[in-house]
Amino acid sequence: MRLPPLSRAYLAFAHDVVMAALSFVVALYLRLGEDTWIWWDRLDLGLATALFTLIAAPIFVSQRLYRGVWRYASVNDLMALTRAATLTILVFLALLFLTTRLQSLPRSVLLINWFVLLALLGGPRFVYRMFKDHRQSRKRAESDHARVPVLLVGAGDEAELFLRAARSPDAEYRAVGLLSSRGARVGRHIHGIDVLGSTDEMADVVMSLRQKGQAPQRLVITDHRLDGAEVRALLDEADRLGMTLARIPRLMELKDGVEERVTMRPIAVEDLLGRPQAVLDRPAMESMIKGRRVLVTGAGGSIGSELVRQISDFGPASLVLFEACEFNLYAIDQEITARQPGLELIPLLGDVRDAARVSGAMAAHRPDLVFHAAALKHVPMVEYNPDEGILTNCVGTRQVADACRANGVSLMVQISTDKAVNPTNVMGATKRVAEMYAQALDLAEGEQGGTRFVTVRFGNVLGSTGSVVPLFQKQLAEGGPLTVTHPDMTRYFMTVREAVELVLQASAFGIGHPAYRGKIFVLDMGEPVKIVHLARQMIRLAGLRPDIDVKIAFTGLRPGEKLFEELFHGSEPTVSTEMPGILVAEPRSADAVELGAAIDGLARLCRDHDADGALAALCHVVPEYTVTPNTPVLAPQD
Repeated sequence: MRLPPLSRAYLAFAHDVVMAALSFVVALYLRLGEDTWIWWDRLDLGLATALFTLIAAPIFVSQRLYRGVWRYASVNDLMALTRAATLTILVFLALLFLTTRLQSLPRSVLLINWFVLLALLGGPRFVYRMFKDHRQSRKRAESDHARVPVLLVGAGDEAELFLRAARSPDAEYRAVGLLSSRGARVGRHIHGIDVLGSTDEMADVVMSLRQKGQAPQRLVITDHRLDGAEVRALLDEADRLGMTLARIPRLMELKDGVEERVTMRPIAVEDLLGRPQAVLDRPAMESMIKGRRVLVTGAGGSIGSELVRQISDFGPASLVLFEACEFNLYAIDQEITARQPGLELIPLLGDVRDAARVSGAMAAHRPDLVFHAAALKHVPMVEYNPDEGILTNCVGTRQVADACRANGVSLMVQISTDKAVNPTNVMGATKRVAEMYAQALDLAEGEQGGTRFVTVRFGNVLGSTGSVVPLFQKQLAEGGPLTVTHPDMTRYFMTVREAVELVLQASAFGIGHPAYRGKIFVLDMGEPVKIVHLARQMIRLAGLRPDIDVKIAFTGLRPGEKLFEELFHGSEPTVSTEMPGILVAEPRSADAVELGAAIDGLARLCRDHDADGALAALCHVVPEYTVTPNTPVLAPQD
């Protein structure tokens, strides 16, 4: 029969009280032996034992000894028992000294009593835990044949948590070994599971386990310090050895409800491409935003919506959402209303190409900070519709920037792209014009102490509009093939969360460093990734085999595409900053007035739907861009 919790607490308390009384008698006997009864008569011994027990009882309660569960007795419980035993001995010593000056008690008895009391209190608890652990081990051994054998990567705290959770008899997994991702702790063990080698020795470790009949079916990452390149290497090696790859959630990835089972999640594309988290100066970001009025253009897009989320968390006085798409505006407005119910949120439908609408929004809401994320970004779409791309990316940016100047905005952040470097397509060229105009105004305003214009340039963002990852996911769901334009195509990638964090970081850094006026902040994107390798890895993550279960088809470069993207122009001197993850480029500057006149000319040509004239004018503004005929399409390859 199981005792209710309250009864079990009383039972544990009664046990400890009896042990306290017994400890005093045992300590006397250990010190005096058969002479105990000569030194102490039965009455004095009884009174002293009762006094010791009466002192111990309230101390045991005060130290919360009965809130813990004996089944999980741990070092913390041992520390609580030690405090209780020490306090009991000290209080007893003080009372005896005040009443008898310790004349009838050998001093060493108290020291012996401390050890005996601690043993009598702690011993039964740990014997009970050992008994339970042994019984559970037997159950676990009986169910081992039904549990998935896994090999863990990492021999740190998170691996220890996994192993502890896997002790449960109904756990789905059993660890057969550990690999040290950093090469340390090889030859040691955690909870009886050996660290068999480093990740470089994975093949030998798996072979050894197979010979013992303990072949792992899955490789589980517990070390979250691994960067994208290391995860990609583990995926390739696991695939070669016939194992799938997964990772345990980070400790901060909490879920609704409580689950007793060990949970794992598949490796995501973000894990393959991610890098170690840059150290962020969040106090500077909060200081820039908290209590300020903020406006975000393109607030419903992939970058704009993440900007809105992160900005809302820093406590702005108000947040204006400027967006041309009604549904996107509705979606982000609903999300932020639920996320930050006390925030003043103003959803505005509007197009950055509408100068009156942009200027009216600025005049009505007087933002202190403007983040300009509105743009047409899909290369082939802009290539087929150049006048629309020019109107949004060039003319729209100029109108936002001019409205910022006219309405006393402190800071405008221009979101740019690596396609603006040596552009081979209309989208890249238009974003280069936007960069140039923001750069020119930043230099011009610097002489008057006016609006600060900060331009931030980065590469592809996973999951953003036009990103290859959602396309691959859709093609995988349909059974393939995955379409790649060219076997040698490479791109820089970054998660949208990381990109926006670094945009805010660069913005705060730019405000505090006026010496960087007229320069462009470039996010450190790490190493570029081959698109065909990304396609193969996504197929493996789906549990399929590239070129066997799912084909990869090469379709040829689309209009305006190039094989390799660049973050810096060859003539741009690259300067590192004291802020990790942020670099600085200093491209050639232009005169703001002359460039403004050129953009006005582009606007007239586009509104007259003179695409050829607009492209010729765009080539004049951006000399490194030339209009080229469409690239021939590659024949599909097997």
